[in-house]
Amino acid sequence: MKQALVALVAGFIFGLGLALSKMIDPNKVLNFLDVTGNWDPSLALVMGGALLVTSVTFKFILKRNQPIFGDKFKLPTRTDIDFKLIMGAMLFGIGWGIAGFCPGPAIASLGLALLDPAIFVISMMGGFWVQQQVFK
Repeated sequence: MKQALVALVAGFIFGLGLALSKMIDPNKVLNFLDVTGNWDPSLALVMGGALLVTSVTFKFILKRNQPIFGDKFKLPTRTDIDFKLIMGAMLFGIGWGIAGFCPGPAIASLGLALLDPAIFVISMMGGFWVQQQVFK
């Protein structure tokens, strides 16, 4: 129960950060990708800020024996690059470039009760289902 509450609060803070930085607006993403037109570098600044915070805090967090609200750290163990990884990255990038959403901002955008993020999230869930059926 405590882990679920912490996850909910963390998700809310993440979504609030996305909303405050206006990253829930797909035009921000599309304008970032339009380097020869109406280029908007704000997405790079938000990503850079996130990378800075992560690079500073991650090494301190992993010095702990276990997370504060969990039994153990769940870190990836695979280091190989395979077909599924490459295809997943390509599909993620193509979907992001076409729609202007990635999963976090799309879910945060659902709070605006707009149709586009809802269609994106439903499509994303459908993609999850297809992936599970294909790669059982």
